[in-house]
Amino acid sequence: MKKIALFALALCSSIIVSAQDITGQWNGLLTVPGAKLRLVVHITKTTTGYTATMDSPDQGASGIPVTTTTFESNKLSLAIPAGRITYDGELKDNQIMGTFKQNGMEFPMNLSREAIARQEIKRPQEPKEPFGYYTEEVTFTNSKDNITLAGTLSLPKKEGAFPVVVLITGSGPQNRNEELLGHKPFLVLADYLTRHGIAVLRYDDRGVAASKGNFETATTADLATDAQSAVAYLKTRKEINPKKIGLIGHSEGGIIAPMVAAASKDVSFIVLLAGTGLRGDQLLLLQQELIARAEGATATEIKDTQIMNSYCFNKVLNSKDDTTLKSELTTYLSGILKDTPKEQKPEGLSDEENVAQQVKQITSPWMLYFLRFNPATVLEKVKCPVLAVNGEKDLQVPPKENLEAITKALQKAGNKKLTTKVFPNLNHLFQECKTGSPNEYAEIEQTFAPVVLEYVTQWISNQTK
Repeated sequence: MKKIALFALALCSSIIVSAQDITGQWNGLLTVPGAKLRLVVHITKTTTGYTATMDSPDQGASGIPVTTTTFESNKLSLAIPAGRITYDGELKDNQIMGTFKQNGMEFPMNLSREAIARQEIKRPQEPKEPFGYYTEEVTFTNSKDNITLAGTLSLPKKEGAFPVVVLITGSGPQNRNEELLGHKPFLVLADYLTRHGIAVLRYDDRGVAASKGNFETATTADLATDAQSAVAYLKTRKEINPKKIGLIGHSEGGIIAPMVAAASKDVSFIVLLAGTGLRGDQLLLLQQELIARAEGATATEIKDTQIMNSYCFNKVLNSKDDTTLKSELTTYLSGILKDTPKEQKPEGLSDEENVAQQVKQITSPWMLYFLRFNPATVLEKVKCPVLAVNGEKDLQVPPKENLEAITKALQKAGNKKLTTKVFPNLNHLFQECKTGSPNEYAEIEQTFAPVVLEYVTQWISNQTK
């Protein structure tokens, strides 16, 4: 689960200012743990003051509205409450010297009129053209939700009848490469599999890149219908062996793959890359504890957070009415925030705005479904061969608890075709790492450990002989 997504969104915000004429484009480079992001701020003069928008080119985001823009006595202030972001700077010698803040964290960031070149990051595994195999840009339709999805089909050769896998991304809006912090794990995986005789279909999530639809309102169950549509599309391709169609799901995709396999006889095998076996609320509590500990949180801080989140999650599990749920969560979180020291509160947000934002996140369609869903309910119906692999240092989907839950559910199904493996010193993205903390993801040059690529490919080859 890509839980660094909230922080990445925060990185998506900056703010700007100019002296004599502050209007126009300002450019900055935000340096945070594990990443350097270019930010571009556009300031416009209005009859009442200034307005601004922001672009984050390295994250593919543009036109992000800045809620508050003020410029007085050469001092610029910007605020994006939705991202818990503020920027304060002072114009000096045609540069704005300032500080970017989010969620209590501060980073120096200066803005200037000079364009900033993209920072070259080393990703030695990323394949470059010519690939040595056939690729085709394709579209297919989810007829249930009337959505057109777009992706890339990779074939070992243009002609043939090949075994194939559908790649299913983790949580959050992802493109077909599951791109994150300069890494493209699904591009690397697709390249390796295709070079070894296995066709691959990878696609943009609904509402992302070239795919249509609305990601914001989608639940895991909705996303499963997209994967089902991918399988149906592959059955129409003469280059695909319809009896050798498999699914590879990463993280949340490891929930979706069993959902599709349990409902379809067209799926001949599934691979769960850091797939979850625990109910959503249990997984998130465990994940939050492990990541907080790795990032140096105190035992008291971890305990307090666990108490708060447990209360909220239990409310979700037991709620029958969303309106009542929102009211109860608002009351509870307002009480918590009232007793929180000012210096620990998010910058740029009133207490009411902060609570409203947290309640909105907890009660979003995706989160409500995820917290309540137990993967065992579908794993118990899966009859095809299953490979479940994890990294030993995965803090987002801890291997021991999840592999045990997956194994128990498949045993209940009478499925004896399960293979599990834990790879030493690998994190949630299957990178060789030191601690497993999400803060390391961007700093690591490796995108996907070769040992996992080889193991997964060999297992699939054995299933498709």
